[in-house]
Amino acid sequence: MALQVIEPKIRGFICTNAHPTGCLKNVRSQIDLAKKDIESTENTPNVLVIGASTGYGLASRIALTWGYGTNTIGIFFERPPSGNKTGSTGYYNSAAFHQMATQDGFTAISINGDAFSDQIKQKTIDEIQEHFGQIDLVVYSLASPRRIHPKTGIDHRSVLKPVGDSCTEKTVDLTNENIIDITIHPATDEEIANTIAVMGGEDLEFWIEALLSENLLAPQANIVAYSYIGPKITDQIYSSGTIGLAKIDLEKRVNAIDTRLLDQINGHAYLSVNKAVISQASAAIPIVPLYISILNRIMDTKDLNEKPIDQMIRLFSEYLGPNLVPIVDENRRIRMDDRELRSDVVAEVNEKWSLVNNENFHDLADFEGYKRSFRNLFGFEVEGVDYDQPIETEVTIPLV
Repeated sequence: MALQVIEPKIRGFICTNAHPTGCLKNVRSQIDLAKKDIESTENTPNVLVIGASTGYGLASRIALTWGYGTNTIGIFFERPPSGNKTGSTGYYNSAAFHQMATQDGFTAISINGDAFSDQIKQKTIDEIQEHFGQIDLVVYSLASPRRIHPKTGIDHRSVLKPVGDSCTEKTVDLTNENIIDITIHPATDEEIANTIAVMGGEDLEFWIEALLSENLLAPQANIVAYSYIGPKITDQIYSSGTIGLAKIDLEKRVNAIDTRLLDQINGHAYLSVNKAVISQASAAIPIVPLYISILNRIMDTKDLNEKPIDQMIRLFSEYLGPNLVPIVDENRRIRMDDRELRSDVVAEVNEKWSLVNNENFHDLADFEGYKRSFRNLFGFEVEGVDYDQPIETEVTIPLV
């Protein structure tokens, strides 16, 4: 037992604790959105979600479980509670997911460990062989700042920097909550290579190779990996920066995997380009929090905004659900960012971006909403939670 009154510990874009009841309510809210009458089928689809505890990965697992009744195996690397320290938000999210999946009669298996490692890949293979037989869909949604390479042992660490030239742009100081100009110097060749090693597509290739070698991908199985492109405003720090080069590497490898799957199992691999959303990862990218604060105000006004669960419900109901052939762009990308990059939205974002300063910041950008949503990620400021009450922090997940 570890009853505590939990208050958020936030500095800038980092929150070091989480509230289990708030996380539970967040997961339940997503489930309520995803729930629909599930038609019974002779063969229930089996899904592997790599990066299953937060953001788009968690939303995918929820949308597929409560939308289609799928059996899921989820991989994540989360910190359990220990003594007076809470678990991570992803840990509590996963505990909540399991609690409600069990209540509703769904099969869910979870593995907590480094998805980049050969050991976790082998453990996943063992679980699939024992419980599922084969996998019909693989969702790849890893977000990590570092990767210890399983073959070389090298500890690769990613950076968020422009490539070639320095980038000077306005951003919001998350600690002091004011608009500042920031200059970010370009990455070195070594930093670029390390970022590609962490955020590129090599690990996905290793996963698919491991699954194919054991005949664990079902005929016509699909793979989907998540990416982001964004507008011109964030281009230097994102699409044309180190992370953008990593995403290009991911896309190239997804296309190579698609060719291989088509030949071997008549399957496919896709890249889904998703909308910019509030997350601990995106909060760490300079320029992006201010951009999202302006974007969300505009998209809310137009009734176009989507959270990760909304995006994933749409992805699997319109593009990658049972018996669907996804519509893709000229580069074979599924464009879930279509509303973010709609011409009228982009034009209004550009206009407000050119005007925003410390005097009109809160009028042009929904920074209060940004802060609230950021705290929500960790279970704080969630409607209906009494934060003055001590709460049990020792929560368990039925891990294998």
